[in-house]
Amino acid sequence: MTQPTLDPAVDYPLSLHRRDLLFTPTGKTIDDITIDSVVSGDVQAADLRITPDTLRLQAQIAEKDGRRQLGANLHRAAEMTAISDERVLEIYNALRPNASTKAELEAIAEELHTEYHATFLAELVREAADVYERRDILATGE
Repeated sequence: MTQPTLDPAVDYPLSLHRRDLLFTPTGKTIDDITIDSVVSGDVQAADLRITPDTLRLQAQIAEKDGRRQLGANLHRAAEMTAISDERVLEIYNALRPNASTKAELEAIAEELHTEYHATFLAELVREAADVYERRDILATGE
């Protein structure tokens, strides 16, 4: 999907002003998600997950509003949607202080970059590895 250019003053919140851009992972529109459709079984759990496109749109709004850190967080969240919940939790645990060596964190960053094309996440893990090294909170590998 080609991302439209959004104006925070006009388009935010997307759920009010740009409903035409919001879809579920299964292709339903935001208007398809109603209490009646849930009760009837037309809406499943997969329909309630946010899509990477929606997260990228939200990131664009945040960045244009001068909220760079929020935008970066939303870009990383968009990348996470391609990774299994189990693997996300494994990576989260690996990022705890003293839980991983620098080489282990670099391997995770490489995996994120090559397997998932998650450049924002890979950059975050590499940055964490460098900070942990400076603060001496990497695992020793013993």
